[in-house]
Amino acid sequence: MRAPAVHAVGWHSGWGAGLGVLPEDARGAAGRRGVIPLGEPALDHERFRRATRDCLWGVAAVEAMLEDGGACRGAIAGDRTGLIYVTAAAYGPSNRAFIERTSAVSFPYTAPAAVSAETAIEYGITGPVNIFIGGPVTTLRAIWQGAALLASGVCDRMLVLAVELFEECADLYGQTRRPSPDPLVEAAGCLWLEPGRGELRLDRGLARASRNGVRKRLGETMACEPLAAIGLARPLPESGLTVDARGCGERARLMWRDGMDTPAEGAE
Repeated sequence: MRAPAVHAVGWHSGWGAGLGVLPEDARGAAGRRGVIPLGEPALDHERFRRATRDCLWGVAAVEAMLEDGGACRGAIAGDRTGLIYVTAAAYGPSNRAFIERTSAVSFPYTAPAAVSAETAIEYGITGPVNIFIGGPVTTLRAIWQGAALLASGVCDRMLVLAVELFEECADLYGQTRRPSPDPLVEAAGCLWLEPGRGELRLDRGLARASRNGVRKRLGETMACEPLAAIGLARPLPESGLTVDARGCGERARLMWRDGMDTPAEGAE
């Protein structure tokens, strides 16, 4: 399948804004902390007064992506922009707050559509929207689907958004997560894809997939990890890029080949 061109990448994590602030060794930088939190972004619009943290960080990740691409909001508005949202932590924090009555919400968010909906409303995105639930392997599938929609002409640009928040459920992760020296790092990232010239290939169910080294610097960010891998590799080499992912017993590999950052003729 035709590979998409990577126009811009927006990134926030518990380590700070942007990928340039990541430590060389996340385990060492975390010390004894099991979770590296994001806090809340500085969004003071009245519409966000009751929005959950994951919704706020979804909006902030797209804003960071626009800044990275040197684009205004109008550049992604309309029905020619698609949005795919990926998360593994999903609606855990908001549902726990509802169950334990620690928030003022009248009902729990039983679907993560709130994040994609708030993001689409904020930026006027009216193209195709999809939601994927899962970790790094699922994010590779989301990028693949985004590339397929671009190749089919359904949209002119595709945003792949991922948000993972852990602080509210840190004790639950401690009970159910397999022992790992990697800290859980809250993160929000967004990838802006456009029609490209190269070739994209997705291999699933690999017996072995080499680690891309991103987790050493990043920590455990679940669905956000592949977006960081792509952002750290920019400018993407003409020779191609391989992004490996593993989690929940799955392994996959996404491979770009040739002309990765080159838009197709006629693409804006």
